[in-house]
Amino acid sequence: MAAIELSKIEKRFGAHAALSGVDLAIQPGEFVALVGPSGSGKTTLLKTINGLVTLDAGSVRIEGESVAAPHQLRRRIGYVFQEIGLFPHLTVGENIAMTPRLLGWDRPRIAARVDELLELVDLPREMARRMPTALSGGQRQRVGVARALAAQPKIMLMDEPFGALDPLTRDALGGDYRGLHERFGLTTVMVTHDMAEAVLLADRIVVLKGGCVVADGRPAELLASTVDPEVRAMLEAPRRQAERLRQRLGASS
Repeated sequence: MAAIELSKIEKRFGAHAALSGVDLAIQPGEFVALVGPSGSGKTTLLKTINGLVTLDAGSVRIEGESVAAPHQLRRRIGYVFQEIGLFPHLTVGENIAMTPRLLGWDRPRIAARVDELLELVDLPREMARRMPTALSGGQRQRVGVARALAAQPKIMLMDEPFGALDPLTRDALGGDYRGLHERFGLTTVMVTHDMAEAVLLADRIVVLKGGCVVADGRPAELLASTVDPEVRAMLEAPRRQAERLRQRLGASS
């Protein structure tokens, strides 16, 4: 059974077709990156998975269950996005504890889970008492990941989660999250504009263009088989960047 199955998804915003006939099946444990130009439908597709977007046609199933009652499924899905969205009036610990508390977990279990998650995302336990405004951007994003993992979801949705971070922090946090993905056997779907990030983190890349899936496969397979010139240029970008870096660094040594 697929962890996520989208069938003939259609979504329009006025005259604009954000998604047009999208079929996509994501297996348990996969790390899938959604890439494509701005306006290609990446974020809209991500939001259909947990029912944040109402479809005009088609269906979404999570582990075989329809997303017709999204409020129930959302408890089994973690969501991380670029703006982070931490509640500024709550401490770090209270932010992380939000979903478990709504699910009725008792206080000792919640406290233990907060401590565990801070350690998992490489933050000191005493940070639980701080307010979000006292944290750096990278620390806030780590808290966002911890909060999304708090209720032990099997599926993680990530919308440009590292895009606002500096390169070093982005690289470190991306690698750390990939480790968590593997450790807990998560199914992850991540929207990114950065093809290099997609190649480095994802098992599979799905390319959208004009609301349609135009390429889907493992990074090396896509580069070998894609004929669409725009898609091919996107896929070749990390290789071009790596070659320019090699030349520049070699010239300065």
